[in-house]
Amino acid sequence: MKKIINKPEDVVYEMLKGLLSSNPDKLAGILEKRIIYRKDPYLNKVAIISGSGSGHEPDQAFYVGKGMLDAACAGPVFAAPTLDAIVDAAKIIDRGRGVLFLVKNYTGDRANFEMASEMLEFEGGPNVETVIINDDVAVKDSTFTAGRRGVAGAIFVYKIVGAKSEEEGVNLQSLKKLAMQVNENVRSMGFALKSCTTPAKGSPTFELGSDEIELGVGLHGEPGRQRLKYMPANEIIKIITESVIEDLPFRPFDEVAVMVNGLGGTPIGELYIAAGIVLDILKGKNIKVFRTYVNNFCTSLDMEGCSVSLLRLNEEFKRLLCAPVDIPIRYF
Repeated sequence: MKKIINKPEDVVYEMLKGLLSSNPDKLAGILEKRIIYRKDPYLNKVAIISGSGSGHEPDQAFYVGKGMLDAACAGPVFAAPTLDAIVDAAKIIDRGRGVLFLVKNYTGDRANFEMASEMLEFEGGPNVETVIINDDVAVKDSTFTAGRRGVAGAIFVYKIVGAKSEEEGVNLQSLKKLAMQVNENVRSMGFALKSCTTPAKGSPTFELGSDEIELGVGLHGEPGRQRLKYMPANEIIKIITESVIEDLPFRPFDEVAVMVNGLGGTPIGELYIAAGIVLDILKGKNIKVFRTYVNNFCTSLDMEGCSVSLLRLNEEFKRLLCAPVDIPIRYF
C-alpha cells in the first residue's frame, strides 16, 4: 500500500493537524481528542455538532465553519468518536442557546452521542437535542446499524440547519424540527466499483471481482442490496437514481437539489458523467432541478464508486441552501 502517510496510527491526528494549520484564523481544536471547532464567537445561535469515524472526509471536520457545523468530533478510521470528546466539544461551543447533535444512523455513533447527552444533562451542562440522519435507501439494516444508514444526504442537513442557526438565530427546538424535516425529505443510494483500503489493514476491506459491482454499498464497505456484474454507467446510475426516486417517492413537478457524491477514488470526470445521467432521468420524469452538487462530499477513503442524493425542496430549504458559508472546502 502506497499512501501519503507516516504511521497508520497517526493518520487522523496528522490530518486534523494539517486542517488546523491550514486554517489558523478560523478553526481551533483539541487534537488528542480529535475535536475541531470554530474559533469565532458564537453570538445568539444554537451550536451544531456532528461526528463519526474518520475516513469519510471531507465529512465532518471539513464542514466546520460559518453557516454549517460549529464543531466536529472525529473517531479513528471507521470507528465512533469517544464519549469524552463529544462532551468536551459541547461544552466548548455552547453559548447558552443549547447544542444540536446531528448523528448518522450507526450504532457506535448513536450510542456515544446518546451517552454524551445524558452525561451533559447529569452535569447540568448545555441543553442538548439529537437528530438521527438515515437517508440511505439501500438496506433496512446492516452490520453497523439498525435501520437505514446515514450517508451523503447528511450534508444537506448540515447546510440547511447550519444556515438557519447562523442567519436567523432560531431556538433549539425549532432547529431540531427543521433538521428532522430535511432528513425526511432526502434520500440517497450508492454503489462501489472497488473496495477501500484502511491504513491499519493495508488491504481491501472487502473483495470485488474485476467484473463486479456492489449495489447499495455502505460507507464502511458493508454489503448493500446485491452484487452485480459490471455494467455501463447509464444502467447502474439508472438503477440507483430510480431506487432513490421511488423511495420517498419523488413525484413529477417536485423541485429537488441533486448531489452526486464520489466515494473517494472516483475521478471527477466520471462523477460528471453520472450527474448528466441523473439529470436526464429527472428531466424525463418532470422533476425540476434547483441545484446540482458534484464532488466528494462523504467518502469511504479511496473507494471507487459514487452515490446519488435527492432532496425535495420547499422555499425555505432553497433559501438556506443558498445562504453564505465559510468552511475549509469551497463546495457550497
